[in-house]
Amino acid sequence: MGADVSVVAASESSCKIFGDGCGFEAPTVSLFFPTPWLDFGLPGTSGLNKYYLVAVVALLIAAAFWYFTTRKAKVVPGRGQSMAELLVTFLRDQVTRTAIGKEGDKFLPLMVTLFLFIFSMNIMGLIPGLQLPVTSNLAFPAVLALFIFLLWNIVGIRRHGAAGHFKARLVPSGVPAWILPLVVPIEALSNFIIRPATHMIRLFATMFAGHLLLALFAAAGFYMFNPLSEMGAGFGAISVGYSAMALLGFLVFTGFELFIMAVQAYVFVLLSSIYLGEALEGAH
Repeated sequence: MGADVSVVAASESSCKIFGDGCGFEAPTVSLFFPTPWLDFGLPGTSGLNKYYLVAVVALLIAAAFWYFTTRKAKVVPGRGQSMAELLVTFLRDQVTRTAIGKEGDKFLPLMVTLFLFIFSMNIMGLIPGLQLPVTSNLAFPAVLALFIFLLWNIVGIRRHGAAGHFKARLVPSGVPAWILPLVVPIEALSNFIIRPATHMIRLFATMFAGHLLLALFAAAGFYMFNPLSEMGAGFGAISVGYSAMALLGFLVFTGFELFIMAVQAYVFVLLSSIYLGEALEGAH
């Protein structure tokens, strides 16, 4: 995830190491609260802001990927089509069929779409000029997790009926009747509250923390770059060395974050498939 332009610019124009004595100002969570372009004045809302722009861009990127890789599909695939087929095959073999079995093929289009959309939203943090991962706003992972939660219940109810689905989720098989008053509330809390909450928080927290760390590396790099230090050329040279180390850390962590972005998209769809497979299976 790239560092926010405003943070870098602020760091560049203010305090410097070996300068006038002012200290380093680390980026804060204000990065994740962009100024709204249009405020509707509704309580608990942030108005129309940068998140909506980057979400639309992410959607367009995901749609463009499928358009340009499959618009001229052939029996002998080209480079782009091979990339799309590789993604589909990977998610089929490593996600849906692993978690659900052969029946999971009917959920494959959903999982492929979710993976690509989530990954596109994640990489918005790396695109210059945007540099804000959509999933660092809790509202977006929450909507996706809520959708999977509702689908999980719908699939289970359609397969086993309402009574059968909720019994399977609340009453583990083989548990003695005398302990059910203790077990049922725990199962209800685990399946209907903790599960969707952790599903969304895992994605949100990872993207939030990663973006903040990269912003820290970028701001520190600018803070430590002071070749014309008032304290002399020696200190100026030292500052350049410090800045170079921060830049190296920024580049290494950017590569690592790109990997984490893909992993988090994978984990989200894997858990989604596990939940749907559980709903189809019934009793546990």
